[in-house]
Amino acid sequence: MEVNITKRIVEDKFSALRQHEYDWDDAITDCLREHLTDTKKKKLSNWEFFLIKLALIPHIYPHFFDELLPQMGNHPQIGGLRGKKHRGFLPTGETALFLLAGDDLYQRFKAQQLFDPDHYFAKNRILWLAPPEKNEPRMSGQLILNPKYVELFTTGKAYKPDFSLNFPAEELHTNLDWADLVLTRDTVVQLDEIKAWLQHRAVIMQDWGMHRLLKPGYRALFHGPPGTGKTLTASILGKIISQHVFRIDLSMIVSKYIGETEKNLANLFAEAEQTNWILFFDEADALFGKRTDVRDAHDKYANQEVAYLLQRIEHYDGLVILASNFKSNIDEAFLRRFQSIIYFPKPGSGERLMLWQNSFPKQVSLAKDIDLPQIAQKYELSGSEIVNVVQFCCLRAADKDHPLVESIDILDGISKEYRKYSKKILH
Repeated sequence: MEVNITKRIVEDKFSALRQHEYDWDDAITDCLREHLTDTKKKKLSNWEFFLIKLALIPHIYPHFFDELLPQMGNHPQIGGLRGKKHRGFLPTGETALFLLAGDDLYQRFKAQQLFDPDHYFAKNRILWLAPPEKNEPRMSGQLILNPKYVELFTTGKAYKPDFSLNFPAEELHTNLDWADLVLTRDTVVQLDEIKAWLQHRAVIMQDWGMHRLLKPGYRALFHGPPGTGKTLTASILGKIISQHVFRIDLSMIVSKYIGETEKNLANLFAEAEQTNWILFFDEADALFGKRTDVRDAHDKYANQEVAYLLQRIEHYDGLVILASNFKSNIDEAFLRRFQSIIYFPKPGSGERLMLWQNSFPKQVSLAKDIDLPQIAQKYELSGSEIVNVVQFCCLRAADKDHPLVESIDILDGISKEYRKYSKKILH
């Protein structure tokens, strides 16, 4: 039985999906232009447009091919497969080759180049073939359109992956700005270098030719006690340049998914490399701690994971920040790989006073006997601990007829923080 289906038939049927003069080719072009950097933009060929639409069909019209070929299973030359839960026809590389080239062997070889690793689609992680079953032809792999572009082409909204086993990261957000940071002068001076790199890296690396001497990207280590602003600073750096910041908790990945770390990190970096995210690796000690001799499979896996992560970090073109409570926990062999090693100390009395003054909302009043300079001098709290005390005070104030914070509220809040560490407040 002859297969009465061609690229033209598919194109015509796909065009019938247009509503309100919606042009798929224009939509695809606009989305790629907006969400790829200048160096990654290109004009798509007719075959490339067709391939994107072919991969998009299962997401917008699940019964598209079933209407064209009611007895699809009798036509192996078209390829395709059925999903585990998706009951519609899923195009494969074989589907693409047949519709683009039919039985013309020369054209089929030419069409296969659309799936080469150095093709525009693969380099920008737009479209690819899923790995085939063992010992089966490569073209039998399912045609995959990056979920990010499925979202863009259908809704116009930027796609951000959810935290999962395959994507072990969560996006950081903050309502604060650079002016809200309360840090020591030495810390701010070093952070200014990172800000300069974020704002001028294209000029330095490309226009000035420094890419010949420097590795891509920028790597920084933030170290210091908990609650001193490491995570907040990473969030604000992203906000300054309108880049997403994703936090990866290495201790969680290693402890729960040992052996899967490389796979999970590969998914993370593959996504990050296309969107220039800032990557913030929390609890870096989990992988970059002092090395010991290999005693068991756990140690062997850990060494492999460290080597893999180092390789990906060193070749990442964006900003990577590793955070640790103690610099001494990081193996010295790793320290030389950072352009900046920045210490976040506990705030001194001057910084603590600024934190107290900046944290109370204007809607609450402080009792006249409250002496913030004295409180800042007497009680050594981190920035996050001060914010916790302020929140405690605000909750008490909200319960009163008038939103007034009294001395006892602040002292009780400080005492509450001290109890977390089995410390006693000295009145």
